[in-house]
Amino acid sequence: MLRYLLSLLFALPVVGQPADFTSLVEQASRAVVNISTVQRISSPDKKQGIVPDLKDIPPELRDFLNRFFEHPRPTPRGDRQVRGLGSGFIVSPDGYVLTAAHVVRDADEIVVRDADRHEWTAKVMGADALIDIALLKVDATGLPTARIGNSDALKVGQWVLAIGQPFGLDYTATAVYCERAGA
Repeated sequence: MLRYLLSLLFALPVVGQPADFTSLVEQASRAVVNISTVQRISSPDKKQGIVPDLKDIPPELRDFLNRFFEHPRPTPRGDRQVRGLGSGFIVSPDGYVLTAAHVVRDADEIVVRDADRHEWTAKVMGADALIDIALLKVDATGLPTARIGNSDALKVGQWVLAIGQPFGLDYTATAVYCERAGA
């Protein structure tokens, strides 16, 4: 859902084949942010994997599976940290940011970084797992914002552009055709 939302935010009609999206990327990318998260997980001191009852499995497969269940792997003791990365975009100059709900789900720490490498700790203001969207708040003012488009105004075959910072990359831009009206 967020992929479509991001695509629709920067949707501008383009007549014919697009030759150059650089001005649109330069304009819109200032509002795109990187989101990094940390989730702390407590792990009990136990072994992974339970040796299943393999008596009814053919001998060839039983031998193969026994190699994996023969030596259960230990899990880390105590607390560990799981890190995540995602993209989002600023929707208000006073620090509201939209992202995917799965990016920030169960996060203990959320850091938002803008194009100028400014970083802020973010707080989840609300999230909806069903449509996979979350609203974050950072303590900042005067931020550049993304223009929110109207997906109902798109026509099948029009170009849309998705800009993001996936996998910790600075920026990516992907142009695609609108596949369905009102997406």
